[in-house]
Amino acid sequence: MTTIILVLAIAAFFLVVLEDVIHINKAKSTLFIGTLCWLIAYLMPASEGGVEHVTEHLDENLLEIASLWLFLMSAMTFVAYLNSRGFVSSLVQRLLPSSLSERSLMILLGMFAFLFSSFADNVTATLVSLAVITSLKVAPRKRLKYATLIVFAVNSGGVSLITGDVTTLMIFLSGKVSIANLLLLVAPSLTAVMVLAVMLSLRMNGEVVFESTPAVIERTDVVIALIFLTTILGTLGLNAAFQIPPVLTFLFGLSCMFLIAQYLFRKKANRNILNYIREIEFDTLLFFLGVLLIVGMLKEVGVLNYLTSVYDHLPTSAANYVLGLVSAVLDNVPLTAALLKADVSMDTASWLSVTYATGVGGSVLIIGSAAGIIAMSKVKEVNFISYLSMGGYLLAAYSLGYWLSYHLAQAVL
Repeated sequence: MTTIILVLAIAAFFLVVLEDVIHINKAKSTLFIGTLCWLIAYLMPASEGGVEHVTEHLDENLLEIASLWLFLMSAMTFVAYLNSRGFVSSLVQRLLPSSLSERSLMILLGMFAFLFSSFADNVTATLVSLAVITSLKVAPRKRLKYATLIVFAVNSGGVSLITGDVTTLMIFLSGKVSIANLLLLVAPSLTAVMVLAVMLSLRMNGEVVFESTPAVIERTDVVIALIFLTTILGTLGLNAAFQIPPVLTFLFGLSCMFLIAQYLFRKKANRNILNYIREIEFDTLLFFLGVLLIVGMLKEVGVLNYLTSVYDHLPTSAANYVLGLVSAVLDNVPLTAALLKADVSMDTASWLSVTYATGVGGSVLIIGSAAGIIAMSKVKEVNFISYLSMGGYLLAAYSLGYWLSYHLAQAVL
């Protein structure tokens, strides 16, 4: 059964890569293979527990997926409303000058995505950052570069805070690093983002002109934007203080949005806030579902556990670097869980390098992170092949950030 699952997982990978050639939507192919893998597990149970064991792990996997789905749905509904109302583009017009050099915009986007994802979740940071570039009139290749930077910056921004990335939180809760230790990752992560921004903007000498049409922001839109901001801050605060799951807080914020909008829209005909859920691109959610089902099955058959054997053949620093690159193909959460379960002996500096590697390494491929998958669904110029053309820049930035984080931690600790 393990061999069959591996073959199917590899097939799913190639179907995503060849989406533009075979014209089969990646959400359809991954969902098909993801569900097929679990059906095979029921038909050919490999563990001693039999069907009961498979059911237990499927329930665990579906719980994780449901939490992610509901969280994504909540965040995407907020962003769908604000985008449809032109709130983000209007805000950009007010905050930015009428024109800006393409290089300056690249630097500003990188800093914004990095800082925003440090305090908000990666999904929200990606959606808001991409909303800025989707409204710009730039060449397709340049929009691809902006989107590439956003994906890398969003993933880099969360590694130094326990609220910014799940794997960072996992390593922290296991007692491998402290909050003070994690702050050492800020400088290397930001440096890598800025270096990537410079590399991507080397041949960009033009100007970006922002439309000078009057930006009208209605009171209702401001209220909902404030609810969105309060929801983000509340999610961070309640999770840190009371360990309340982020999905619960975001759903509460969404319910507040629905109720308050019902009151604000009472005098407006044909305005139902629930309609904005229909604007969510469910292709993204279905793709997530398929990918996580496949990764969950790989974890079920024990494939992920073999990855920790790399530490038996490579020095710790090199093994951590490779593990980060592996996270570009496999989900970083089960990878980190497998590493923690193996209890590999490492010093604090090495655990910090693991934190950086698993948090940022997924940026090298578009399917390696939630930010990448969202970018692929929101920006038409971004697909597996086009993003792969940015691979040299991304690998260089990741390598630089990893090298800086490891050696800085070694020097300080």
